[in-house]
Amino acid sequence: MPGIETGGAFGLLVLIADIWAIVKIFQSNASTGAKVLWIVLVLLLPLLGLILWYFMGPK
Repeated sequence: MPGIETGGAFGLLVLIADIWAIVKIFQSNASTGAKVLWIVLVLLLPLLGLILWYFMGPK
């Protein structure tokens, strides 16, 4: 079943990217409420939240 290894590797990449995004959110100058909102979004919707944060999040 080659799909298991591919899915696992993709999941690991998404996890690493989500952790990186959460660290960057903590380091941003955004308000506490905005930080909490972005972190919850990234945690609840890992891939979509990451994409949204990348394009729309605090810089």
